[in-house]
Amino acid sequence: MQGSSSGIPSERIQKAIFLIRGQKVMLDKDLAGLYVVSTSVLNKAVTRNIDRFPPDFMFRLTSEEFSDLKFHFGTSTWGGTRKRPRAFTEQGVAMLASVLRSKRAVQVNIEIMRAFVKLREMVATHRELGEKLAELESRLEDHDEKIDVIFEAIRQIMTPPEKPKKRIGFEVREGRRRYGKR
Repeated sequence: MQGSSSGIPSERIQKAIFLIRGQKVMLDKDLAGLYVVSTSVLNKAVTRNIDRFPPDFMFRLTSEEFSDLKFHFGTSTWGGTRKRPRAFTEQGVAMLASVLRSKRAVQVNIEIMRAFVKLREMVATHRELGEKLAELESRLEDHDEKIDVIFEAIRQIMTPPEKPKKRIGFEVREGRRRYGKR
């Protein structure tokens, strides 16, 4: 599926969104690639306007987060990166539109915002499905117990009651005994 005006496939944008520190973020190098600028140009623009990027808009990855991310991809595609990458939240990406003023940047930001919204909708749908599944499982567990009780009752009904067995041999009765003719 193509982005409507920027020509960027939405799948490409979605693959560039990572979950780091519990937030969906995009890395500076991926954003620079989408904006068709170098990573250093993007970071210089951010540095010149750093007051627009509070910690909930943008943060630097720790060395551990960065190595985990590189491990996730197998081989490093970051080449000779000397600085840890910056990660931009959805609000930080929106703020980039005011820092990078090209028409391309505006169009790319629109597509990125759409991708974030689509991901949020997918997460909400999955959460709802998960909740419904958990509810269904709890109902089935309750039903299983009730069904077991019903089957036990049916088994008891199907099993005929045992008749007392007659003893073999003579039975001695109390009272008069009769022998012979009378």
